Amino acid sequence: MAVCIRLKRLGTKKKVHWRVVVADKKMPRDGRFIEEVGYYDPRKTPSRIQLKLDRIQDWVSKGAKVTETVKSLMKKSSKQKA
Repeated sequence: MAVCIRLKRLGTKKKVHWRVVVADKKMPRDGRFIEEVGYYDPRKTPSRIQLKLDRIQDWVSKGAKVTETVKSLMKKSSKQKA
């Protein structure tokens, strides 16, 4: 089973927020997932990013692939905390 860490879209039209989830690559974007590891709300000022970095690192050590978007969110969240 190929596992990836990606975004899941929530909310309504023009009021979108995202969850960062661990999911099987074969599942649809908004379909079933294994674990929720964070969220991203771009509508707040500044945008709200909360990630469980320890859980993400655990999944990466098990072989999960991280999408480019989630990688950029990880960089942004580390800059916000610093």
